[in-house]
Amino acid sequence: MANVVFDFGGVLFRWHPPSFLARVWPERVPNLEAGAAVAAQFFENYGGDWGAFDQGLIDESTVVDRVSARTGWPREDVQQVVDSVPQELQLQAGTVSLIEDLKRAGHRLFFLSNMPEPLADHLEQLHPLNDWFESGVFSGRVKHSKPRAAVFELAVTRFGVPAESLLLLDDHPVNIEAARACGWQAELFTGAAAARAALQARGLLL
Repeated sequence: MANVVFDFGGVLFRWHPPSFLARVWPERVPNLEAGAAVAAQFFENYGGDWGAFDQGLIDESTVVDRVSARTGWPREDVQQVVDSVPQELQLQAGTVSLIEDLKRAGHRLFFLSNMPEPLADHLEQLHPLNDWFESGVFSGRVKHSKPRAAVFELAVTRFGVPAESLLLLDDHPVNIEAARACGWQAELFTGAAAARAALQARGLLL
């Protein structure tokens, strides 16, 4: 039996900022290359204004104010992006299948997600997270986020299992490195099929 920990954005739920911004702001983001550049400004690799929002240190109105002030984009345009995030977080069928197969195989499942509290509430209301996972950590509720060590340590305490027994599936290399530095096992998530192959290689799935 293994203890498998799922990230959410980009793993269980769709999250690809360049294409997301191209859909929300087509007049400002005509292609994915432009989307990547705008995403870098908007989200600052989750270490600036949005990172504070992820950690529950500022609320939605404040993050909109700060992004607008920092970038010069009109406040109503920034609000449009924030309002569109819930719709972007579409459930990924391949990952759901992976979760169901892991549960059938007898493994214990948890989650560790950088997610502002309003979005955490949204996902809980819309999806059966309690059926899929024994426990989980949303950054917005604990005031810590990946890749900081504190959130990994908090997760170990909450999950009640040794760090070395936890296997994180996450789509950000920096989070993979941070998890391993905290004694976890980790696999970089590039898609459900590749994750399934990695879990099969570990003997966790047939």
